[in-house]
Amino acid sequence: MTVQDARKEVRPKSLYASHEKIYPQRIFGRFRLIKWVALGVLLGLYYVAPWLRWDRGQGVPDQALLVDLPGRRAYFFWIEIWPQEVYYLAGLLMLGAFGLFLATSLLGRVWCGFTCPQTVWTDLFLWVERWVEGDRNKRMKLDKEPWSVRKLGLKLSKHGIWLLIALLTGGAWAMYFNDAPTLVRDFVTLRATPTQYGFIALFTATTYILAGWAREQVCIYMCPWPRFQSAMFDERTMLVTYEEWRGEPRGKVKAVAADGGKMGDCVDCNLCFHVCPTGVDIRNGQQLACIGCGLCIDACNGIMAKVGRPQELITYDSIYNQAQRSVGQPAKHRFVRARTVFYTLVIALIGAAMVVSLALRSRLDISLQADRSPLFVRLSNGDIQNGYSIKILNMVRIPANYAVSVSGIDGLRIKLIGEDDNILSVPGDSVGTFRLLLHAPAKALSDASTPITVMVEDQTTHEKSSHDAVFRGPAK
Repeated sequence: MTVQDARKEVRPKSLYASHEKIYPQRIFGRFRLIKWVALGVLLGLYYVAPWLRWDRGQGVPDQALLVDLPGRRAYFFWIEIWPQEVYYLAGLLMLGAFGLFLATSLLGRVWCGFTCPQTVWTDLFLWVERWVEGDRNKRMKLDKEPWSVRKLGLKLSKHGIWLLIALLTGGAWAMYFNDAPTLVRDFVTLRATPTQYGFIALFTATTYILAGWAREQVCIYMCPWPRFQSAMFDERTMLVTYEEWRGEPRGKVKAVAADGGKMGDCVDCNLCFHVCPTGVDIRNGQQLACIGCGLCIDACNGIMAKVGRPQELITYDSIYNQAQRSVGQPAKHRFVRARTVFYTLVIALIGAAMVVSLALRSRLDISLQADRSPLFVRLSNGDIQNGYSIKILNMVRIPANYAVSVSGIDGLRIKLIGEDDNILSVPGDSVGTFRLLLHAPAKALSDASTPITVMVEDQTTHEKSSHDAVFRGPAK
């Protein structure tokens, strides 16, 4: 043996396996139908929602769902959210998070398998791939063939349709931040802004790459959700499972038929593996890459029906029920558990708080900023003057008049620069900024800092908003 041969023998194996392309096979069944319905509904909502109209009055966007960044508003049908109300966004995120926790506790990875955007768009792209190139075996054969005019035409057709879907997806996303008809007209006539073109290109590229090329690798390597979802599982959680006690030992159809009952029901056809969009063999147990879509259940049920064996060898069930069946005990679903009750209560509390807050939220708000230099001025008559900038936010569509009052110091006088009295006018749906001067007798001040309260009252609705501040004076 030469030194070179010896080096080859001791050379360590690579720590990383090269990626093997997955070719999911077409399948029909209950779970495939559910996925088609979910895909149709979710894509329909996504593409149609920006075109829905909602009349809010003259001069206001009439798009039902719109995040108007230039106008600093978010519109959701009759609900209008201002920038300072970003806590509603936090509430929605919390509802989404705990809703996901609850769904996972009850039904396993139902989000990943049916409603996750990565799953939905990958499903759509796979459907295009099958339509253009054929089912699993044809696609595998095509990829192994040398390049030809036919192969080039099929590949260009597939990627062309993918890019078109990606463009429609990126454009639809941009429509949630721009008026949909206006954006389409400007895009087609080349009058859209570079920012609009840039973001549409970005979303188009990410859709094309993630759904067309990355596919299951997003679920396995990029998404953090599979790595901590098991914290929400328990023995009662519904999962896609394999009845190993019934299916093992495996054998081919003829062997199973002639074994005299010694072999399991699994005929080792591998169809459950071939239909999996992430390349998981569910017979090896629960795995991080399994998204719980149930296509392997459809595949196995079809085979069991053909060979005359009981269905649900691969089934959607809990680990507890599997253990019960394996020893001949009755199985029972239990959805009301401590964690599901907790998640439900949290969702109910957050939802109720948001509803009450929306129902009772004020349409008036003020902010006050005291002068920093000088902190106070001593007038010729001995009084102490403080200056403030006051901003009044009128969150209704019509102009309003507001009366300003201040409490906390005896003998305090109010002066509004540019105003003859203490009444301020603010146009509808806008912020009014004013200059406020307060004069206080020196003898009324007991300390260098005296708390005061500035109150603003709508003269029509009598709605009030207040702001606590301090009045500065000389140290005693």
